Amino acid sequence: MTLQTWELLSYIVTVVALPFALGVFLFEQRKERENEEEAIWQQISDAYIDFLEVVLANPDLRLRSQAATPDLSDEQRERMWVIFDMLISLFERAYLLVYEDDMDAKKRRRWHSWEDYMREWSRREDFRARLPELLRGEDPGFAHYIRQLAAEEQQA
Repeated sequence: MTLQTWELLSYIVTVVALPFALGVFLFEQRKERENEEEAIWQQISDAYIDFLEVVLANPDLRLRSQAATPDLSDEQRERMWVIFDMLISLFERAYLLVYEDDMDAKKRRRWHSWEDYMREWSRREDFRARLPELLRGEDPGFAHYIRQLAAEEQQA
């Protein structure tokens, strides 16, 4: 092989193969990032299902109704507050891991399911009443977001 052949081959690699390899690398990186986002979304969705199992295990608290549960004993009230603490923790985790100001359509669709859950729980009177205490020490962006949702749901 002559020097000219080697030079031609190096130009081909520089012009064709290097950009192609870079494109493949970037494509793989994007796919990996999407897979990580999907795994995170699945983990927090599973955590919400686990939370709903706790709700089902406490039917005396009537947590799926929008009205506050009247005449709770001290023990029942304590269980309800703990369950609300678990819920706020889960919502904050979802907010921190999923929410972005500028989301693409797929991320926005995923986030709206979490927003629906937050709105649903914010319709419950005693959850809304307890919200200031529940949000103490939580992420300020999340606290502002859920307070805004709760205010909207109270108005509706």
